[in-house]
Order: sequence, then C-alpha cells, then structure tokens
Amino acid sequence: MEPRSPSRGRLSRSAEFERVYRQGRATANRHLVLYTFPNPQAKRPRLGLSVSRKVGGAVERNRVKRLLREAFASAEPELSRGQDIVLVARPQARELAEREGLAGIDASLTELIARAGLRGAPAATPPPAATAGIEGTAGTEGPS
Repeated sequence: MEPRSPSRGRLSRSAEFERVYRQGRATANRHLVLYTFPNPQAKRPRLGLSVSRKVGGAVERNRVKRLLREAFASAEPELSRGQDIVLVARPQARELAEREGLAGIDASLTELIARAGLRGAPAATPPPAATAGIEGTAGTEGPS
C-alpha cells in the first residue's frame, strides 16, 4: 500500500476543486459527472471526489468513494498526464454500486474518460498503419 503523502495524486483544497468546477470541462452520464482541468505542473492525474448525502448515508457514501478510487486507480495508467479531475457521484451511483459493484462503477467511469478524451494511450491496440504520426496530437479528435 502506498504511504499517504501530498504527491499521491489527490485534490484536497477547496480552491483546487473550485478551479476545476469553474474553469474545467464537464462530461456526465447517469451515474457520474467528470470535471477536468489541465494542470501542467502535475506529474500524474490528480483526483478529487464529491459524494453528497443524496447518495446515501455514511456507509453508502464511503463505499461509493472506495469504488470510485479503485476504478480511477485502474484507469490512471492510461490517462494523459497533467490533469486535475473531480468526480461527482450522482444518487444513481449508489444503486449502480449495489447492483454491479466495482465492474459497474468502472464501466461508468471508463465511458466518461473516453468521452472526455483523457486517454494518453489508446485503450485498444489499433493496426500499426493507424498509429503512424499520432504522437503529439492529444486533444485533436475532431471539432467540439
């Protein structure tokens, strides 16, 4: 287990959350809202979680947070560096966690990461001809 330290990739100050909310981009689905904001000083993506009481009591909220952290940790190696990310759990996230557990939360987060264009490396290995010259074109998938 990684020791607790400020460099472990978490947003902790309310000012950091505010910056991501106000200046970042939002992508949402039924269960989660993903806010992203570029942070060139960050060596790896930093995560902030927001799980309100609408999701449930303390036990339910803590379970959803744990599953979100686990899902993010498994997706982190594929994410582009230098991003501050805030995940907001909607009330339906609790139902998803109860029904499908980590697999459901992971699928929901993976969908949002793909739609937000946060992948630093391709998820699937495309044919070699398709990857020629792609390096350095992050964020140029097409018109927004």
